[in-house]
Amino acid sequence: MTHVSLYERARARLLAAWSYRGISFKAISFGLIGVVNTAVDYCAFLVARAVLNRSASALAMFASVSDFCQCGSTATVTLIAANTISWIVAVTGSYVMNSSITFAAESGRKLHWRAYFTFVFSGIAGWVANTATLLVAAEVLLLPVWLAKAFAVLASFVVNFSISHFVVFRVRATPAAGPRNDA
Repeated sequence: MTHVSLYERARARLLAAWSYRGISFKAISFGLIGVVNTAVDYCAFLVARAVLNRSASALAMFASVSDFCQCGSTATVTLIAANTISWIVAVTGSYVMNSSITFAAESGRKLHWRAYFTFVFSGIAGWVANTATLLVAAEVLLLPVWLAKAFAVLASFVVNFSISHFVVFRVRATPAAGPRNDA
């Protein structure tokens, strides 16, 4: 039996998908949904921040957190909380839209918790790629921040789309039919 490396299997799948051009249309759809989600994320962030800044109990809790961890001011913790809320809203919307549009054939336009949590993981992986690329480009390569951020967005797109295409919404092999009992 010949052993094929994980790299070779992934490379073969990528080349096969690209040759059918379906992957390019999916990448465009994924990108357009990303644009919509960026707007959703931004609006949800503004709403969450406004609501949290008007909540005395939220501000008191954030003050306690910032005092306990010595990790910033109440305003900093408020920003983190608002950003987390908006990210959860956006990643959920992205999962629903990508399940229904970009990867409709693979998902059957059905939502599944397991796929959702895998999609969330891909978002976290994309964030890590984005942040790492931003830091390397700005701090090591000394690129202007706007250009470093552009490279970071591209890196996170590649990671998010790849994980979504090859992991979250991959076509699952159908189990072989068992022995028939026609008697």
